[in-house]
Amino acid sequence: MALTINTNISSLIAQRNLNSATNSLNTAIERMTTGYKINHASDDAAGYSIANLWETQLGSLDVAADNAATGSDLLTTAEETYSLLTSHLQRVRDLTEQAANGTYGSASLKAIQSEISARLQEVNRISANAEFNGIKLMAYNMDGQGNESVGITAAGINLQVGLYADENSIINLNVELFSNASLSGLFKDMTGLDALMTSAGGDVSALGDAENIEAFAAACAGLVYDAGDFTLQTDPDSGAKEMLAYLDDAIDVISDRVTKIGAVQNRVESSITALDVQSQNLTSSLSTLKDADVAEESSNYIQAQILQQASATLLATANQLPSIALNLI
Repeated sequence: MALTINTNISSLIAQRNLNSATNSLNTAIERMTTGYKINHASDDAAGYSIANLWETQLGSLDVAADNAATGSDLLTTAEETYSLLTSHLQRVRDLTEQAANGTYGSASLKAIQSEISARLQEVNRISANAEFNGIKLMAYNMDGQGNESVGITAAGINLQVGLYADENSIINLNVELFSNASLSGLFKDMTGLDALMTSAGGDVSALGDAENIEAFAAACAGLVYDAGDFTLQTDPDSGAKEMLAYLDDAIDVISDRVTKIGAVQNRVESSITALDVQSQNLTSSLSTLKDADVAEESSNYIQAQILQQASATLLATANQLPSIALNLI
């Protein structure tokens, strides 16, 4: 190599290597301080794009898990409320069976009727007030009447428990789960009950009315209701024992709904588990793609540091090479 003054190739080589070592040192420092080996798109363009997609999906999976948990809470609220209704109806049935024994006088039957009436009113009150986040859980009328304020459409409620808009990301809560659970809803279309109610002085189609609740309670107690007054029934076929079957049917209606709620609850809980597994696996994949190996980066850091120091020392030496030419003059 020629000895020149204007061009110092050795210095240029040392400068290039010093810049390269410094860049490697800075990269190692950045990766160790951030914990990521991909900090910019220039680090790994494809990996950067995939990492952003996975991070977005992880956030969506967290939201989907929250959605499923909220749906589970809604179903639990409905199930526990139905348990209250069952306890009231079971007590009404017990009192009705007691009244059917035929060993009670008018005063005792009126006392039984009074408690039955209170229990039935509580059934209506609980069902009307059962709600979750503004959604009425026991007020949907399958005939479509008066459902504007219920907060549920004819399609029921869709729980968004996945990342996408397809049916595989949705669990539907059928509208039947939220059917009217008042007395009118539970005893709707029960053949023969209307005749018993008529004999007791009431109308089975208007069990939301206080007067008809009194008449229903009177029928359970073997009484006839008439404008606030109660008298013993004279028709043995219209006695309290005839009401037992209809009370059993109402309790069965609730049991059927609770069974369906339990089945859907299992699906929702399964979706939560599946989302946890998916989130865990995606997090692991994201870590493999994006997280820095600290051991590797610390080794790179030491290597770059040594190269930087060596390059700086040799650069100082290379910068002195042109001065040798002075010895030849």
